[in-house]
Amino acid sequence: MGVRIEKVDLPGIGVRHDVVTAEGRRVAVVSHRNGARDIALFDPDDPDASTESVPLTEEEAAALANVLGASVMMQQLAGIRDQAAGLFTEQISLPADSPYVSSPLGRTRARTRTGASIVAILRGHEVIPSPTPDVVFQPSDTLVAVGTRKGLDALSTLLAHGPS
Repeated sequence: MGVRIEKVDLPGIGVRHDVVTAEGRRVAVVSHRNGARDIALFDPDDPDASTESVPLTEEEAAALANVLGASVMMQQLAGIRDQAAGLFTEQISLPADSPYVSSPLGRTRARTRTGASIVAILRGHEVIPSPTPDVVFQPSDTLVAVGTRKGLDALSTLLAHGPS
């Protein structure tokens, strides 16, 4: 079953995007013309009556989007793991003393050396999906990788010690 999203123009204000849940609840994101954002909940019996509205700063809106995005991405990756025997998804913290800190991902040659793929980088509240080879690692990065058990173990070793 698909998710139903409705767009409502709010003249003089901006636009509202409503997500209608499987239970019939309506959750909206109101994007004001001035860039402000609100999350609004609606009365289940009256889709035009907002029961609560929470204003968000730009940073709060971005953080919420990243949290939801990371959660959805991890769920999708877990679903892939369930479908593919022998394929695992793992979060690997980049060691602070890794030889790859402050270096681009491409320098690791991770997929070539280990057979495991780095599919995302979690950096604070930010998610970098499908990172390109020129993305530079930072000490606090957590890498989301997909591969065999052997490949993921080899990737952890590579990131900690460099190539053997």
